[in-house]
This record gives sequence, C-alpha cells and structure tokens, in this order.
Amino acid sequence: MTSIRRLAAASAFAFSLTFLNAPASAQFMVFDPTNYAQNVLTAANTLQQINNQITSLQNEARMLINQGRNLANLPYSSLQTIQQSISQTQQLLREAQRIAYDVQQIDQAFSTQYGPINASASSASLVDGARQRWQNSLSALQDAMRLQAGIVQSIDTARSEAGALISSSQSALGVLQASQAGNQLLALQSKQLADVTALLASQGRAQSLELARNAEAQEQAREQMRRFVTPGQAYQPGNVAMFH
Repeated sequence: MTSIRRLAAASAFAFSLTFLNAPASAQFMVFDPTNYAQNVLTAANTLQQINNQITSLQNEARMLINQGRNLANLPYSSLQTIQQSISQTQQLLREAQRIAYDVQQIDQAFSTQYGPINASASSASLVDGARQRWQNSLSALQDAMRLQAGIVQSIDTARSEAGALISSSQSALGVLQASQAGNQLLALQSKQLADVTALLASQGRAQSLELARNAEAQEQAREQMRRFVTPGQAYQPGNVAMFH
C-alpha cells in the first residue's frame, strides 16, 4: 500500500512538472495533483479489496472441496465377501452329523447312549450302544476336519480382502473413507475370530464325545466283567450243526 501511495504521489508530481514546463500560449485543462493522487489511492484500495475477496472465495472453495472429500464414501466394500465366508462356516456347523450343536439333542443323547449301563440289557444291546458311540466320535472328528478345511480355504480370500482394504485406506481421500476402510478391516478380523471360535467348538465337540465314549466304555467293561464273574447257570453241552 505504501508503494502504491508513492507511485500516486510520483505520478502527480510528474504531471505537475509537465504543466509547469508547458508554453504560456498553450491551453490546458486544470489538473489537481492532490485529487489525482486521491483517486489513484481509491482505485488501489478498491483493487486490494477485490483481491481479498477473491482470496476469501478461493479459501471457501478449498474448504468445500475438503468437506466433500471427507464426506465421500469408500468406493470398495468387502461386506458381501465377509458375509459369504461367515455363511459358509455356519453351514458347516449346521451340517454336524449325529449329535449336532443343540442343547436338547445333546441332553437326549447323553441320557440314552452315555447314561448308566442297564444291568438287564442284553450283550447285543451293549455292543450296539458301543458301536453308536464310536460312530458319534468318528463323525465329530470328520466334522472338525471339514470345518478346518473350510477355514483354510478362506485364508486366501481373507488375505485378498485385507490387501484391498489396506490399499483403499492408504488412498482414502477423506476422513470418512479412511474410517470406512478401518471398519471393514475390523469386520474382517471379527470374521477371523468367528472362524477360530467355530474351530475350537468343533474340536472341543470331537474331544468331548471321545472322552464320553471312553468313560462309557469303562462302565460297559465293568458291567461285562460283573456278568462274567457272577455265578449263574452252568454251561450245558449240546449239539451244534456247523454244516448244512
């Protein structure tokens, strides 16, 4: 602003010298250096105000652009892939053979197949019960291995989704996109924790059924020993037809 005022004063002084050096016979308009300098200063102030307004508008435009970036949604979503992977794990759990993940069904099985040995049960009935308990343990082990295979197959999908989400987070334009990428990464971690929970449940189920089978086998062995040593009807020889 000081330089503009100096320029206006210098211009007024130059004009005054021009009028002073002009011939006496020439006719000129009356020039007021003070008025001219004031007009120049007024124009300079007006120009400065216009420049300030332009700068303010540019700052507001930048602020609106930044706000728009902060409110922009993340263009990538892994929600559908994560839900599909969780659904596959749930389907494997629902396909549990024989004794499923149901409290009532478990109580019923343990009251019939893993309960106290009936002293009046026949030997064939004892053998059949042992076979059923063995099949329960074998099916539980198979279910656990199937679930393990499903979780291992989903590792590549989890790795791909994690890479895509990290890339989206690093290239996020605003706060909202970065936050959405972080939320989807948390959802992916929750899915992995759910897989670990399901895996532990399937392994625990197989282990529990095997322990129950061993306990019942010991109880059955005691019953069979009792029957063997208990005095009863002696052996009676008889004729046996081996070949027809």
